[in-house]
Amino acid sequence: MRTPSVMIVGLVLGPCGLLLNLVSTLTPCWRQVSRIPSKPVDLIYQQGIWDLCEETQSTHQRQCGLPDELGYFSMQPVQVAKGLMVSSLIVTVVGLVVAALGVRCWQEEPHYLLAGLSGLLLFTSGLMSLIPVSWYNHDLSTLPVPTDSTLEAGYSLVLGYLGSCLELIGGFSLALSLHQFCQECRRKKAVTKYPHHSQQGPATVSSRGFMPRSQKPAPKSFSNPVDVLEGERSFSHSLPCDSDL
Repeated sequence: MRTPSVMIVGLVLGPCGLLLNLVSTLTPCWRQVSRIPSKPVDLIYQQGIWDLCEETQSTHQRQCGLPDELGYFSMQPVQVAKGLMVSSLIVTVVGLVVAALGVRCWQEEPHYLLAGLSGLLLFTSGLMSLIPVSWYNHDLSTLPVPTDSTLEAGYSLVLGYLGSCLELIGGFSLALSLHQFCQECRRKKAVTKYPHHSQQGPATVSSRGFMPRSQKPAPKSFSNPVDVLEGERSFSHSLPCDSDL
């Protein structure tokens, strides 16, 4: 059986969202701080949820593991992002495993219930990653930062948005498999409730319309003796003995 389109969309977008969220979680560039007073003009601070780095653009020298002197990691948006981003990655992996078991491309019929449940897991993981990314972006200017410096959203934040959206779309697409599962349940209930309907043969076409094959045409009644003889001639080549009377 050909794999349904909704399952293909979910299986393509789900791993892409997982990869983008993984890069967003690990890279230390959720926020960039530039033009820091008493610092070189080409010095840029990069702040993530796990590490702090600085890079000199003129020499491309980069140093990570800087001490947190402003209490950046103790802020609530950063703490929430740590927990939800990791949880989102775990839920995404579980959802993809369930999706692989549900789609079953090596079988003729996919398991629509498992595919739908995997879609719900992927959709949930997309929400779990979208919440911390949106919260961090909302409080971008309120997090600790050197005075009179310039703030910019980093590429890790953008990747987090993209990964969350891909997981939401892929999860919703896979969740549509639940509709097909519900249709199969209704069909099975109908067959169980009315088994004689499924045992009847296909309908045949008669002069008076469609007629099931299991039904036989009613015998024709005659009101004139001449019509009786005419009907007998149509069914046999020789007249029966009663026709001579």
